[in-house]
Amino acid sequence: MLITAILFVFFGVLIKYGKMYFLIAGYNTMSKEEKEKYDIEGIATVFKNVMFGMAFIIILGDFVGDLTENDNLVNYAFWTAMATGIPYLLLQSNSKRYKK
Repeated sequence: MLITAILFVFFGVLIKYGKMYFLIAGYNTMSKEEKEKYDIEGIATVFKNVMFGMAFIIILGDFVGDLTENDNLVNYAFWTAMATGIPYLLLQSNSKRYKK
């Protein structure tokens, strides 16, 4: 699971600081006029924050699972991160807040 957390951090950094916006589903297929209607920097920040948050939850679950010797905590942390992070990411990035 730590590899998954590292990938989330990696992709969060690539999207925000590497400006690899093509990693955001649908953005790459938009026309130039459509792209100008969105605050891509704001959306990239949301992606970075959510990816970092999900990675933190997974790492914390792994750490606590190791301390308590409970292997199920890693799975619970992973699925909690997915169940909260993905809907939050979708709702925030598609909100009117990031439309110009």
